[in-house]
Amino acid sequence: MIDKQNKIQKEERAVLVGVVHKDQREQEVMEYLDELAFLAETAGAVSVKKFIQKLPHPDSRTYVGKGKLEEIKQYIQNRDISVLIFDDELSGAQIGNIEKEVNIKTIDRSDLILDIFARRAKTAQAKAQVELAQYQY
Repeated sequence: MIDKQNKIQKEERAVLVGVVHKDQREQEVMEYLDELAFLAETAGAVSVKKFIQKLPHPDSRTYVGKGKLEEIKQYIQNRDISVLIFDDELSGAQIGNIEKEVNIKTIDRSDLILDIFARRAKTAQAKAQVELAQYQY
């Protein structure tokens, strides 16, 4: 099980993943991934690649399709990639299933944002609030 606090290490190399849903444009998802790359950088990661998949609805097991997950897995092999960041919110089961397939840490946008807040919390109250939010998430 991956620690829920400070998920991103400084200079950690990340791959970003976005899904184009039925009512979205690909350009819109690319903009979201650009924002996600900025968030990852804020947390200390280096974004090295973005993957997009068009799906009418997310796969309940791994969020992206089997073929796309295999493509991501092939890309990260031998490239010193240590974290996979999804733009959309994933369930705990999806994170576990993805991590089993790709063998690297997997987080979503919400995890990333909570990680940034945790790093920046200075007072005991702020730290407690972030910890509570992470626990609830």
